[in-house]
Amino acid sequence: MGFLLLGLILAAVIALSGIFAQVFLTVINGLWVTVSVTITAFALACLWGLLIAVAGMADNIVLRNLCRFYIELMRGIPVLVVLFYIAFVGAPAIVDAFNWLRVPLIRNGWMDAILVRDFSLTWRAIMALTLCYGAFIAEIFRAGIEAVDKGQIEAAKALGLSSFQRFRLVVLPQALRTVFPPLSNDFVAMTKDSSLVSVLGVADITQLGKVYAAGSFRFFETYSIVAYIYLMLTLGLSLILRRIEKSMRRRNEA
Repeated sequence: MGFLLLGLILAAVIALSGIFAQVFLTVINGLWVTVSVTITAFALACLWGLLIAVAGMADNIVLRNLCRFYIELMRGIPVLVVLFYIAFVGAPAIVDAFNWLRVPLIRNGWMDAILVRDFSLTWRAIMALTLCYGAFIAEIFRAGIEAVDKGQIEAAKALGLSSFQRFRLVVLPQALRTVFPPLSNDFVAMTKDSSLVSVLGVADITQLGKVYAAGSFRFFETYSIVAYIYLMLTLGLSLILRRIEKSMRRRNEA
């Protein structure tokens, strides 16, 4: 309730102040980019993290070690460094590899070679966030899968369910209830970390704020508005996710 009151007070200050309102109307144009980058990257990170978690629990020791190496590598490198690496090293390598696979078509004039600049900076940023958060989410899923009662898995085996059916019908639904709270925290964290895409010039909230502040020298007003928007985003998300978590808990207790 206190946060809601604070948000309303700050909204009133913005509405009544000409300069704050002007900054707000400029910076808010980047909201859709921030939201779309966050949702897309988080959805891909969840899928990638689940795949890494399952592969990391496989019987094949080589596969397990590869997954563990990936997780430790991504957890040990700052997100910003991965962002630069994917944007300026990984993306050109992917473009070169794709062009190499299509060499006969390009030589015959059937297709044009793809240029590095054709690889959207937004998608480079999404790839970086996916790879980084996928490692953390993989560990969350692993813990959730291991928390499922082994007796239920044995019972599913006795009923003749295949490995995929056991995972889809027995393991995954229970694991999701366990991992929802930490996944919620990662979603909120990614909302804030999405501001890092501004270093690539992606027109999100932070980038528009940087551009406006550089042109107007209104640094206090601009970054106060940027902070306010992110605060409202993360607080709103936290409240929504908390309600969903309570609803899931009530259904489990019913």
